[in-house]
Amino acid sequence: MYNPSAFVVDDLPQLHQQILATRLAILVTDGEQGLQASHIPLLLDAEQGPNGTLYGHLAKANPQWQELQNGADVMVIFAGADAYVSPGFYPSKAEHGKVVPTWNYVAVHAYGQAEVFSDAHRLRNLVSALTDRHEATRAKPWKVDDAPADYIDGMLKAIVGFALPIQRLEGKRKLSQNRNAADIAGVREGLAASADAQDQALAHLMVKE
Repeated sequence: MYNPSAFVVDDLPQLHQQILATRLAILVTDGEQGLQASHIPLLLDAEQGPNGTLYGHLAKANPQWQELQNGADVMVIFAGADAYVSPGFYPSKAEHGKVVPTWNYVAVHAYGQAEVFSDAHRLRNLVSALTDRHEATRAKPWKVDDAPADYIDGMLKAIVGFALPIQRLEGKRKLSQNRNAADIAGVREGLAASADAQDQALAHLMVKE
């Protein structure tokens, strides 16, 4: 991705933090069938490999898994908070008027090639881990074992799992770092005053920057 030096994030724990914070990633492949993309939840094993390993699954009816099996190049997009930045947020607008709208956002791209698997035991462990992660905050978490065993066995036959060792990571935090201190403060205050939750989330990230 286009990533000017002011916005580059190369700290591995910070990159992993954004991966973990993204509930639904975008899996993109470039293979024999051309570009394909799926929106899926993923698990990160930060300890496996120099950059970590991602785990997920696709429906067998989704032809993208075949591209994974054939060794297609993979890019996974983890999008964070984003917000429209109005020129009206900049104090410099009143000084010279030489300002235009932009967009602030956080994103991480992971690259690699995947290993595909269909072993029932391994798939069950993956589905259980994904379920436990996203059910953890519920008062009465649902577990895979709550469903009839034969039903789960049938559902597992309809999916294909994959492991994606991350070969390369790119991170970007575009938080107005290219503006002067007054303009940065203006953007932060403007977004914080918004009723939109994403605007407020972006303003919070600017406070931490």
